[in-house]
Formats: sequence, structure tokens, C-alpha cells
Amino acid sequence: MDIRQLNYFVAVYEQGSVSAAARYCCVAQPSLSAALRQLEQELGVTLFLRLPKGVLPTEDGEKLYGHAGRLLGQLQSLKASFREPVARVKFRLGLIRALGVERMSQLLREFSNSVAGLELHLVEPEEPCDARIITPHQLKAGEAFQPIWRDSYLLAMPPGTALSLQQQIQLTDFEQLPLIKRTPCDAWNILYPELVRLGIKPDIRADIQTIEYALGLVSAGVGCALVPNFDSLLQRQDITLSTITSLNLQREIGLAYPKNQDSVSLTILRQLCKTVG
Repeated sequence: MDIRQLNYFVAVYEQGSVSAAARYCCVAQPSLSAALRQLEQELGVTLFLRLPKGVLPTEDGEKLYGHAGRLLGQLQSLKASFREPVARVKFRLGLIRALGVERMSQLLREFSNSVAGLELHLVEPEEPCDARIITPHQLKAGEAFQPIWRDSYLLAMPPGTALSLQQQIQLTDFEQLPLIKRTPCDAWNILYPELVRLGIKPDIRADIQTIEYALGLVSAGVGCALVPNFDSLLQRQDITLSTITSLNLQREIGLAYPKNQDSVSLTILRQLCKTVG
């Protein structure tokens, strides 16, 4: 086992696929796949389940990810202890919820690696900050907005239900549908008023805030929920996802920053946001 193999393993885990990890690590996909197979052979375990649209970590994969993160972090600390100290650069970044763990982890990692001495503070978007990742309707006067991602919303359903067999969901299907409300949610703010207008009454089983809890309730069979089309969700086997017709359930996410601010850190973050979108 070597550091290169662990770095490749962590990249596959966080990117959700071998091809995405190869692009992230700037290596050929066969080379990364070979290193991953060698690591599995050395440990005598299977680290990922290969799926048509990516990979899913096994229990051993989850276990190794925790160890690998600590080892790689300790290695970085060891290297840093022999470098000349650099001036700390404080940067406060406001984040709304439900941005997608994988893509945000990648963006924040690249930001931290690109700014020497960066001291990154993640705060609520309403707090004083140097920049914010938000939706356009949250923009304040004096801020510029740079788009990053555009998400479409799908209906997540417990697998095996009659509705989960439909590739497209009609608004009439929401009548008495067991539904998990998640707030704040841009899609819910569009869908629910339309259901009220049409006289359609879903059966709201829970009102929660995070996508993770919503997905947990869906997987447990409690009800259905609106979720963004994150790549990691498309690979899950414990839920079924379908599109909703008749409504344009989308949201735009971007970087908001003061128009009169032009720091080196912000310039770097703006450039990174252009490449990840």
C-alpha cells in the first residue's frame, strides 16, 4: 500500500466514479483502476460496488475512507511542519444548505490548496462574509452573481411502490401521496402553490430541513421527497427517482460577492467556480 493508491481511492470515493476520479487526479483511467485493484488485492477486500453509473463504497470502503483521510491529513501536516510559515489568509464563505457534499468538498479542497495559508470559515449566508454560495433570489444590493450550477429536481420514492414504476410523475399523482416536506426548498416553493391551486392535497408525513434526513425517510418507506439531481443520488439503490411533468422545477446556484471587493482569494475562488460548474 502506498500514498498514491490511497489518494486514488479517496478520489474515487469522493467523486463517485472511476472516470471522474481519473480526471480529478489527472491520470489515465486504466492506471487508476489498476492501482485500485492492487489496493483491494493487498487488503483482501472489495472497496467499491461497480454500478452502471459509477461506484458505491462497501462497508470496507467506508472503513478505509476514514483511515485514509486521517493518514493523508497527517502526511500533509508532516510536510507542512518543514515549510516556512506563511501568513494566514482568513476567508468567510456563506453557504446555503443542500449544495451537494461531493461537489462542495471538491470546490473547497481546490480553494484551500490554491490559496497559501488559507483559513476558511464556513458560515450561514446571512452572516457577514467575503462571499456567498446562494440562489439568485437571495442576492443583496451591491453584490455580483456568478452562476456555478443549475439543478433539476426529481421525486425520490421508496423502491417497489406502484408510483416508482413510472418514469414521469403527473401532478395528479400527488393526491394523498405520502410526502416529506423539506424547507427551505426552492422546488417545494414552486410545487406546493401549484398543488393548492389545483386542489390536490398530498399526505405530508414529515417537515424537515436536510436532504440526508429526507432521503433516509424515503429509503425507510415513510414517503416521497423532492431532491436535486446530484450524481451521487442517481447511483443509490435504496430509492427510485422520477421526473415531474408540467413544472420546471429547477434552481440556479452561484457565487455572490461584493462588487467592490477584489482580493486575491476571491479572484481564485471565482476562477475555480468557473471550472467546476
